[in-house]
Amino acid sequence: MNITIEKTAATARALCEVPGPSGRECAAFAAARAMLAPLGEVTRTPLGSLLCCVNPGREGAPHLLLEAHLDQIGFVVTRVEEGFLRFAKVGGIDPRWLPATPVVIHAAGGDRPGIITSVPPHLAGDSDDHSIKIEDLLIDTGCRPETAETLFAPGDIVTFAARPVMLQNNRLAGPALDDRIGCAAVIAAAQEIAAEKPDCRVTVLLSSMEEIGGQGAMTGGFAVRPDYAIAVDVSFGDGFGCRAEQTAPLGGGPMLGLAPILDRTFTRRLQELAKAHEIPLQPEPMGGRTGTDADDLAAAGPGIKTALISIPLRSMHTVAETVDLADAANTARLMALAAKEGI
Repeated sequence: MNITIEKTAATARALCEVPGPSGRECAAFAAARAMLAPLGEVTRTPLGSLLCCVNPGREGAPHLLLEAHLDQIGFVVTRVEEGFLRFAKVGGIDPRWLPATPVVIHAAGGDRPGIITSVPPHLAGDSDDHSIKIEDLLIDTGCRPETAETLFAPGDIVTFAARPVMLQNNRLAGPALDDRIGCAAVIAAAQEIAAEKPDCRVTVLLSSMEEIGGQGAMTGGFAVRPDYAIAVDVSFGDGFGCRAEQTAPLGGGPMLGLAPILDRTFTRRLQELAKAHEIPLQPEPMGGRTGTDADDLAAAGPGIKTALISIPLRSMHTVAETVDLADAANTARLMALAAKEGI
């Protein structure tokens, strides 16, 4: 297979360099479209998801959908106040680590830098409650009040200013790896499948709005109506202070979902393929919803036989999300095998 850690890293970094919070995925869509356009026609759904048939397949053969979500967490400006910006979350964000975080405000007149600020603890009064609340945080733009009123407006989208960084041992850290690393794995698998041209039809769906409810996956799955789907997302990787039974080690292999909504026979087939080709897998049992687009894909239209592969990720929903690129490359290899060797 022509799926390497180096190629996966380059794709992931390119995707993480561009903004794309939920509902405003345009720049991320454009970056992904450029990568997939050589493989097939790229279309955009009314809700902003990307669709691309990368292998037409043989008539009567199964139709496989490979899906990951394109959006990332972010913020929206709610009020311009004395040169500062009040904001609300787009997606699940823990406000405790936000103070002093550099951001980019995507305003109508262009991108502007900012930094999230709060009252210093020295000036916070005598209360023992020093917890951080998002309503107490502001974005400092450095502007005078009259200038800020002309540059910014409620509804402006805000993303993190940080960029991806390569660490030791093939680890990649940065914002938006949830789920651009999943998109990178899907694109790597799609490139391999397009080159091999297996019997089954294969479509890529890079969906919008996962972080706010999964609407892009449900509507995209309904539009395509495949026989099978593999959703690729991230799940909790090990880290300092994290309980082992709630996480999986980075570098230990992709996490294969085991949940009521997921198709048991299809999931078992992926286990068999991984074992036969010496791809490490880590089981991820869940008693209810998976909390990913797999839930929405499985329930789209008349229903889709869906499996879930998750890439272990440390420090989820922060500017320092961290993955092992070997896990992403192995995720791509397993998807390519599912298409090439028969679902």
